[in-house]
Amino acid sequence: MRRLPLISYAIIAYMLLAFGWWSILLLRKNEEAHNARVDKLAIELAVQKRIDQPSDFRRTENYQLLTDRFERQQRMILGEALLLVLSLAGGIYLLFRNLRKEISAAEQQRNFLLSITHELKSPLAGIRLILETFQKRRELKPEIQQKLSTNALAETDRLTALVNDLLLSAKLENVYQLNREPVDFGELVQDAADRVAMKYKTARVNVDIEPDIPAISGDRPGLTSVVVNLLENAAKYSQPEPVIHTSLHKGGNSEIVWTVQDNGLGIPDREKRRVWTKFYRVGNEDTRSTKGTGLGLFIVRQVIDKHGGQIELLDNEPRGTIFRVYLPV
Repeated sequence: MRRLPLISYAIIAYMLLAFGWWSILLLRKNEEAHNARVDKLAIELAVQKRIDQPSDFRRTENYQLLTDRFERQQRMILGEALLLVLSLAGGIYLLFRNLRKEISAAEQQRNFLLSITHELKSPLAGIRLILETFQKRRELKPEIQQKLSTNALAETDRLTALVNDLLLSAKLENVYQLNREPVDFGELVQDAADRVAMKYKTARVNVDIEPDIPAISGDRPGLTSVVVNLLENAAKYSQPEPVIHTSLHKGGNSEIVWTVQDNGLGIPDREKRRVWTKFYRVGNEDTRSTKGTGLGLFIVRQVIDKHGGQIELLDNEPRGTIFRVYLPV
């Protein structure tokens, strides 16, 4: 894979040098042909005694016509050479851009397969271990049974959420339709915040919901996925002690504004456009310690767009990220 770009660059450099050399040769040949025509014309005019002195030759009409023709041919050669070089450069640029996109897409899909395999195996292994514990040790203390049952339910919920995200991401690109109903968005935010606080014990989740927030017309499962993904991302990427501030208030032009702020590492400017891409995750899959599939922000952006809303990604101060969502009422 490392040799391919070097070979490609060598071929491109050779082609450009070849075009340049051919252009120089063509210009020289054209100049030689012009000089030969000029010499022939001078001899003919001298034989015909149409000029008395050599200096009179350059003032003749025939010489001016030859000179104009030569200059036009030179400009034509230079123009065609420039056009060929630009066409070649443009084609190479488009080829490499598409190649980079294909390589990036393949890399993202590879990373997705690695992460989804881990995300699926972990809860399944946990559930299997709990079931084997119940099977082998039939008489367990009630508090241990309760703890194991709670863990099994948590792993089941994790697996269910993952499957739902996979199904929703597939629908969003093809057959997703809004099943609109009145949705209390403040209730969704509060429920998701409570869930995150229970799941991440070290997280501090501050919720500020303005009174009398109007209900919005939207798809409840889709909006729930938006809220859960943003709040869980805020906790997941702000370890070890996440501090999350989320607020909901009425905006102008009949809309509500929901904001999520965290104290995580933030998202570099060069990554901000790419985080909305399916399967894309910030950083390298081999060195990333947080769990995820790269579907969360893709789902968030798509669902919000389907609802006619907007989302902003900003830097928090002194550190962290701010997501601001605008949804029409």
